[in-house]
Amino acid sequence: MNDQPDEGEESWVSSLLFYVKPKVDSTDLVLRIAFAGVMALWGLILIFTGKDGEGGGFGFWHLVNLPFHEAGHVFMRPFSHLIMSLGGTLGQLAMPLICMGVFLVKTRDTFAAGFCLWWLGLNFLDISPYIGDARSLTLPLIGGNVGSSSPYGFHDWEYILTETGLLAYDTTLANLSFFIGVVLMIVACVWWGVVLKKYHENMES
Repeated sequence: MNDQPDEGEESWVSSLLFYVKPKVDSTDLVLRIAFAGVMALWGLILIFTGKDGEGGGFGFWHLVNLPFHEAGHVFMRPFSHLIMSLGGTLGQLAMPLICMGVFLVKTRDTFAAGFCLWWLGLNFLDISPYIGDARSLTLPLIGGNVGSSSPYGFHDWEYILTETGLLAYDTTLANLSFFIGVVLMIVACVWWGVVLKKYHENMES
């Protein structure tokens, strides 16, 4: 029995995830290294200072993600209230995945796809405080109010966890979301490292 990976399959996966155009301009390489460095540093700041959803630039990224969150509610509105409530989180998680697929398959820009993975990880960090607020209901929501002063169902994760019987696990699920985000951001940085190494190897002399 052959346990070794199929060579053709391995080549296809490598081409999909680590493709770099044959000739790379040195300026392009420098700019990508600088961008990766800034995002990696920013990710560390978010990880170590943003566990409460504040500081480190979380406010900026939350505004970036908010339209996709609200769009998710709109797209899921035809379904049950539970699905519609979950749609906000699904919307902001789906957008980086869609962009990553486009960059991998359509434009063949694996470096940009790595950013989308970083962005996906950031979204898991971003939703963590919202999940963890399901019982305390103190997090500021759209409109300036908080969950405790809003009608039942306005706070997405209070409604989701209450209806699914998981409200007592809000903190655990929030920590899990944060952990997944950290892992994805680290994987994105490693991915960047491999891709940038190939960029350097293909740099025009």
